[in-house]
Amino acid sequence: MKEVAIITGASGGIGYEIALLFAQQNIDILIVARNKQKLEQIKISIEKKYGINVYYVATDLSVSDGFVDINNCVITNKLTVIYLVNNAGFGDYGMFTERSMEKYTEMLGLNIISLTELTYYYAKEMLKTGKGKILNVASTAGIQPDPYFAVYGASKAYVISLTEAIHKEFENTGVTATVLSPGATKTEFMARADMHNAKLYDSGVLSAKDVAAVGFNGMMKGKLHVIPGFKNRILAFFSSITPSSQIRLNMAAKVMASK
Repeated sequence: MKEVAIITGASGGIGYEIALLFAQQNIDILIVARNKQKLEQIKISIEKKYGINVYYVATDLSVSDGFVDINNCVITNKLTVIYLVNNAGFGDYGMFTERSMEKYTEMLGLNIISLTELTYYYAKEMLKTGKGKILNVASTAGIQPDPYFAVYGASKAYVISLTEAIHKEFENTGVTATVLSPGATKTEFMARADMHNAKLYDSGVLSAKDVAAVGFNGMMKGKLHVIPGFKNRILAFFSSITPSSQIRLNMAAKVMASK
């Protein structure tokens, strides 16, 4: 059986940069995204540059067939999943009632259901061998409720809570679970979330490469929670110690407001 790292949402942004970090460590990867053409190009490029094996699955993880497609690739190629990076996800910015319910359903399928399914299945396999590392990508939006980003923030709060819980459950098993909570990051996320007018992206935006490095290093060290960027860590700290939910909501509303 060949050991491999699965990275979802790997066709660009944070997921792509994490895939490169695995390649630099001479670790074979299985990259997942919807765009088959991009995945093929990445496979050719990484295999040529780093000499590792790159497998890919072009699938939509917002529906249940996504997990089936990934697992079929794992079984067919006789792979053992040692690393799992649940990076795929998207947001939708605006008034809760003015956005699309269909998009919310797709978002929850990707951000919560798919992440849970992949984590559940491959964590069970890791626990059998006593070896494995999981990185779930959340967001600083998951640390407090987020007006104008309500569903996305709630989905990432789930990711944080789930990862914290299983991190504790997996103590002394050889398996670790880490949650990465980036703030605003230079990726295609902003365009897909329709966040061009959000004040959040006016300053302090980190590169996908920097965020990926923090997440990758945190996962490899088995840390519980990593937050890239000093500004983001400060905001997360004050959110965690603010006693009044109303004050936290007012602070979050100002951060998430449009220009």
